[in-house]
Amino acid sequence: MICIKGSTIVDGISREPYIGDILIDNKTIVKIGQDIDIDPRDVTLIDGKGLHVFPGLIDMHCHLREPGYEYKEDIESGTKSAAAGGFTGIAPMANTNPPIDNAGMVNFIKKRARESGVVKIFPIATVTKQMKGEEITEIGELSRAGAVALSDDGLPIENAQVMRLALQYSQMFNIRIISHCEDFNLVDEGVMNEGYMSTILGLKGINRAAEELGIARDIIMAKTFNAPIHIAHVSTKDGVEMIRQAKAEGVAVTCETTPHHFSATDKWVSSYDTNTKVNPPLRTSDDVLAIKEGLRDGTIDAIATDHAPHHMDEKNVEYDIAEFGISGFETAFSLGYTNLVKEGVLSLSQLVDKMSTTPAKILNVGGGKLEEGSIADITIADLQARYIVDIDKFYSKGKNNPFHGREVSGKVLYTIVDGNIVYNNGKIIKNRI
Repeated sequence: MICIKGSTIVDGISREPYIGDILIDNKTIVKIGQDIDIDPRDVTLIDGKGLHVFPGLIDMHCHLREPGYEYKEDIESGTKSAAAGGFTGIAPMANTNPPIDNAGMVNFIKKRARESGVVKIFPIATVTKQMKGEEITEIGELSRAGAVALSDDGLPIENAQVMRLALQYSQMFNIRIISHCEDFNLVDEGVMNEGYMSTILGLKGINRAAEELGIARDIIMAKTFNAPIHIAHVSTKDGVEMIRQAKAEGVAVTCETTPHHFSATDKWVSSYDTNTKVNPPLRTSDDVLAIKEGLRDGTIDAIATDHAPHHMDEKNVEYDIAEFGISGFETAFSLGYTNLVKEGVLSLSQLVDKMSTTPAKILNVGGGKLEEGSIADITIADLQARYIVDIDKFYSKGKNNPFHGREVSGKVLYTIVDGNIVYNNGKIIKNRI
């Protein structure tokens, strides 16, 4: 048994945090209350005084690179990194090699998770076979095998008829499509946000319309065919506004943004640090303000990392040819707390909702709440702790993070998965779940 004593509890249910104890037996939270009596000989005691406890974070959009790109990341290193970031469950995208486009590949991911995973893995499968955008996958088989969502992330589904069929079939199996909204013709080999900064830096820009055209089309698709859709990594002011209006009209659209899209702007590219190269690109300060407002008013439902680790050789090159992506598991919560909660954009309860409760609902994976009888997936953090981001201490193979050397607040101390402490103040202490 484990008992967390005297912590501030953000349970994902109550509007306000409260002080209390949590008693865990085996995989389950058996009691939440005041001054729970325990026998210290039978219980592992965690002194929660001054700490905050909340439902284990759930990342609904990340990349583990296995199979095919294990030199960037694999399931073992990626789940260790996730645990260090406070995540108890993660949903890796399917753009591996080969892609996760059949039941056998879903089962492979689940098997590897059992063998070497530190946190729970919720596999995402592709929408189309081989991610070619031409023929939809066997959605029923993928769902029965354990896929929790469908996405060709990294590639937009350009054929609207294919998207229509995917939306209609996904409804039959109550599985959500996560759409990567991007018009490749408008991207046109761009490497950063198109605007003032790209002009003065001499780098080719990506016009925001490349993302917004995709968002507009998918909102129309969801409205026309009365089918839910989830928009990945929203980054622009007008993209947020389109989703806001669609929700007001009753369209079944949800969306996410990432920590880097509310924490950094395209001015960060002025150093030519390739760790700032991400897709969609870092936008302007006006876009960041719009993202924060979208989070505040509920237009943006969730915060996902889009954890995209790369080998150093793929980033230690000229900006034009560097890979897109940020290794984000281990900074996500701190960036959310520093740039949203401390700035008064969100309350801590709202941050927990967007990083745990709502992702669990969208993916229909359980979790996101702390209540008696629920599975003990728990994150414990010290919100008073301030620290300097140090990529050399990352568990991820990917060290590509532009926040290296910057001070942030809110440090994850413990991650508990199925009642087992898997991360304890800097150390992974359990290699399997």
